[in-house]
Amino acid sequence: MNLKSILPFSHDLLTRLLVPGDIVVDATAGNGHDTAFLAELVGINGHVFSFDIQQQAIDATTELLKEKQLADQVTLFCESHANMTSLLADQSIKAAIFNLGYLPGGDKTITTLADTTIQAIESALSLLAVGGIVILVIYHGHPEGQTEKSAVLHYAESLAQEQFHVLEYRFINQRNNPPFVIAIEKRKPVPAK
Repeated sequence: MNLKSILPFSHDLLTRLLVPGDIVVDATAGNGHDTAFLAELVGINGHVFSFDIQQQAIDATTELLKEKQLADQVTLFCESHANMTSLLADQSIKAAIFNLGYLPGGDKTITTLADTTIQAIESALSLLAVGGIVILVIYHGHPEGQTEKSAVLHYAESLAQEQFHVLEYRFINQRNNPPFVIAIEKRKPVPAK
């Protein structure tokens, strides 16, 4: 197949952008797969800051990182990604990835939420270096996911084209609310408010 499915597409964007030594964010650690993927890309001289509000996710990510011998280049926060700016205020990041929805295999009533997700995206964009990207993988096959999808699309569409390129990547003929990607590339610094 020549068209990449959603997760391989998001990983391809990161693979083409990141180099050893970069600093990146996994805004939704989940079971740790993106955190480990990012840690491999940035290498021992880079760093990954990974967030999740669920201790179950932090524990799963910790185990995966130990298994892959990647723990040294990762800092895990059992915190909302909405707190990203206060926790990473002195960092400049090259990329951030969000997998919106609920923890696979976890409690489906605990989901990312529109308001805190928008806060976290704003935080990531403020920390993002020019030329960096924020990737949003949007899973919207549940009620809160529909609300969050609408809010995130509205926010992304409102970003000034002078400062950001915004791409939407989705398959339009699939059933059952398939996930899709929004990728936001920072073109130039955002003026201070």
